[in-house]
Amino acid sequence: MKTASAGTVESMDCLVTVSEGAPGSGLSIQLSGAATARFAPTMRKAVQEVATAMGASDLSISIQDNGALDLILKARTEAALARYRGGDTA
Repeated sequence: MKTASAGTVESMDCLVTVSEGAPGSGLSIQLSGAATARFAPTMRKAVQEVATAMGASDLSISIQDNGALDLILKARTEAALARYRGGDTA
């Protein structure tokens, strides 16, 4: 299965992993970490915005959050999606 990730599990960061989903399954977002209990709706919205802007569909996006700001979460999601598509190997 094809996967790509961006970020770290360090404090104030997050690890975003993108993998293929079943055809027609839409976008699946899984969140884990201490802040998710409080900020899950905001985090889902941020990831959804980036994924929609990049035309992502039928993917599974897993986020392990360790206190990342919204800006970091969006940047890590964008980088992971770009790597998944083969547009960024850094």
